[in-house]
Amino acid sequence: MITRLELTNFGPLARVEWPGLGHINLVIGGNGTGKTFLLKAIYSAIRTLEEYKRGDAPGSASEILRERLHWTFQADKIGDLVTKTSDGQLMVRIWLDGKEFCYSFGKDTVKQISSLENHVAPRSSNSVFLPAKEVLSLHNIILESRENDMRFGFDDTYYDLAKALRIYPQRGRNFGEFATARRRLEGLFGGKVSYNDKSAKWFFRKGNAVFPMGVTAEGIKKIAILDTLLSNRYLDLNSVVFMDEPESALHPSSLTTLLDIVATLADRGIQFFMASHSYFVIKKLTLLAQEKGISMPVISAERAGSWVCADLKDGMPDNDIIAESIRLYEQELDVAVR
Repeated sequence: MITRLELTNFGPLARVEWPGLGHINLVIGGNGTGKTFLLKAIYSAIRTLEEYKRGDAPGSASEILRERLHWTFQADKIGDLVTKTSDGQLMVRIWLDGKEFCYSFGKDTVKQISSLENHVAPRSSNSVFLPAKEVLSLHNIILESRENDMRFGFDDTYYDLAKALRIYPQRGRNFGEFATARRRLEGLFGGKVSYNDKSAKWFFRKGNAVFPMGVTAEGIKKIAILDTLLSNRYLDLNSVVFMDEPESALHPSSLTTLLDIVATLADRGIQFFMASHSYFVIKKLTLLAQEKGISMPVISAERAGSWVCADLKDGMPDNDIIAESIRLYEQELDVAVR
């Protein structure tokens, strides 16, 4: 599990320190504050550790990381990722179970990351990034754009997910929590999503009716992605799952059920990092943290560019999202008494 992270001069992230991470971690803030950027920065590091020394794959950790940064942030030279207004170097330090992985480079860096130190053992688990947009309807387009055209467009978070989704579901006994989560996920949309090899397309099956992805609701497609990754065993109990705007395209009742499922999977070992600007997400996770009596770290992006850490176990954090919800409630009261 990722237990702590520090980032300096990484694009819009001038300085981020986030200690005491848990199995469910939340990033909140307004648009353009760097929430997704932070998730991608962590994802690039964890996927580097998962690819390093895996099987017969060649390449040093430095080479793998460079490719990760290049394709995840789609920068021609990775030095462009250094904060424009800073004269210092970009630096990332991440601890997994107390073992450190860190690297740094400056604005002139093109490909070679000369400063990298790794004390983390190679990982056999897979981590995944679930973007705000679903990918099932774009599955083959994503794969073709990267594997054939090798062009920027869909970054590594989309490409990795597309590759993971084409792994066939595995038969046999699954982890009990995974089987339970799948039943609840499929109950949310009342059917199953599957891939047809002959047509190279995804379909949604409900009873005897089969629907193409183009006429299937966005929320169904998002939930089906997680269901598929549990079914094909791409995820295991040591995976790290990154969810960008889990509230996107989901009704609040479906969202709260999804977060209940997340909590169940987190109890079993999967670590989650979520970025959101939804009051429903913050409120539901706060209730889960307090009901379970567990730490649920949250980091908030402030307008001045700073980041503030808190714990949902202690209640709703101060943030513009909460403040706007309160303002609307007060406005409602004001209208009611007129």
